[in-house]
Amino acid sequence: MTDSISSDDEEAQQEETRAPLIDHLIELRQRLLYSLVALIACFLVSYTFSEEIFGFLVKPLADQFDGDSNRRMIYTSLTETFFTYIKVSFFAALFLSFPIIANQLYKFIAPGLYNNEKGAFLPYLVASPVLFFLGGAMVYFFIFPLAWGFFLSFETQGAAGGLPIQLEAKVGEYLSLVMKLIFAFGLFFQMPVALTLCARAGLVSADTLARKRKYAVVIVFVCAAVLTPPDIISQIGLAIPGLVLYEISIIMARMVERKRAERDAENEKADKDD
Repeated sequence: MTDSISSDDEEAQQEETRAPLIDHLIELRQRLLYSLVALIACFLVSYTFSEEIFGFLVKPLADQFDGDSNRRMIYTSLTETFFTYIKVSFFAALFLSFPIIANQLYKFIAPGLYNNEKGAFLPYLVASPVLFFLGGAMVYFFIFPLAWGFFLSFETQGAAGGLPIQLEAKVGEYLSLVMKLIFAFGLFFQMPVALTLCARAGLVSADTLARKRKYAVVIVFVCAAVLTPPDIISQIGLAIPGLVLYEISIIMARMVERKRAERDAENEKADKDD
């Protein structure tokens, strides 16, 4: 009789555990569905303007030609331009829909957070796309003109009896290079968010980050060499902001630790008063 009651209690507990899990899965499916709908809607809108978006990305290269009407971009596969526009539309849709996707993510995890945790998490959710945009803006307005000018300096008119060397960029290769640089700079600009969250979670400390600064310099330059084309301009252009962002991360980590110490002191004082 006792065994039967114990078995019933275990089954009841399993059912209680299973019910919240199913609710969470239903909630997750709903949030993913909303995010997918937002992504598809932004993709359709972006595809309508895909030629204009690609033209915006090509403008830094076109500016290097000083209005030379004989310049052109080429494609060597029948489907290359079509799939280039598809990729452009998808990248633009990801950027446009990110606030909605981030909002759905926040709504999914928010019920499991305390009020103070919600207030702490929300600024990072806002800062992440802003920093990514700043990274993309930096590479577009500062790095592209310098890098494209450097690469175009290898064009030659050709020696006597020879042939000139002139750029005829492929649309697919150009897009791949542009998006690689934009995402590299965008991800690098996430460093303060990532390291500050690690400091808030207690995984790293500001003193540790400061002591390991020399290793961080090496890692930043190695990552810059891997993520950018093999030219010194884009590599240094990514590495220097990376080092600045690392120093900002140390400052942000110290601020987090200071606030945590103040909060702990207040809690300790409240406990003593009780």
